[in-house]
Amino acid sequence: MSSDLAFALELTAAADAISLPRFGSGLAIETKPDLTPVTESDRAVEAELRRLLARAHPADSVLGEEEGARAGGTRRWILDPIDGTRNYARGIPVWATLVALEEGGVVRLGVVSAPALGRRWWAERGGGAFADGKPIRVSSITTVEDAVLSFAVESEVPALARRAWHARGFGDFWAHMLVAEGSVDGAVDAVGVSEWDLAAVQVVVEEAGGRFSDFAGEARIDSGTALTSNGLLHDELLRALGTV
Repeated sequence: MSSDLAFALELTAAADAISLPRFGSGLAIETKPDLTPVTESDRAVEAELRRLLARAHPADSVLGEEEGARAGGTRRWILDPIDGTRNYARGIPVWATLVALEEGGVVRLGVVSAPALGRRWWAERGGGAFADGKPIRVSSITTVEDAVLSFAVESEVPALARRAWHARGFGDFWAHMLVAEGSVDGAVDAVGVSEWDLAAVQVVVEEAGGRFSDFAGEARIDSGTALTSNGLLHDELLRALGTV
């Protein structure tokens, strides 16, 4: 494990220490100008992560959902303080802090920490993907008829969903981590997802042997769409989306 990955794990531990005690406490929800929700926990977590980054890596750039971009060097930390804010605010335990490090335009490592679920996933390029310290791998399912698929509501593909062995909308980071673990074979994410939603997801899924792309089939985190799969079903899922 590199020192950067160890530090990313420390960041998510610090985030968990802020977010988990407040979970289920009836926090007020505000609506941001982009019409997405935010709570005081979202802001408090990001502020603490930025403070820790400024102390440990002052020359690095930072991009976060709540405070935007801080210019710096070629290394960029990408932060989502609470992915799944609506769940968090309503007492639903499916939410997580996402931390990733990008270098030269490539996401090198990522951590996804879901403390209310008691789960944490991480990966580093060339080092494999892990859940709670154990290696994980995508599934070997080759047909949609045998597959478990997850669709975000905005991206629902009913015809494909009817063909699948099982289809559900797990949502946010959760669907993609299930792909990385091999429990779900493909996950279609909502149009409008941002870099902070996808950076950590990308490296975890790819290091687990899967494939990550936008709806055009490009391995990009800045296109506003996302599809993850075990790789074997990816092209068929893209065709079903009608984007390639």
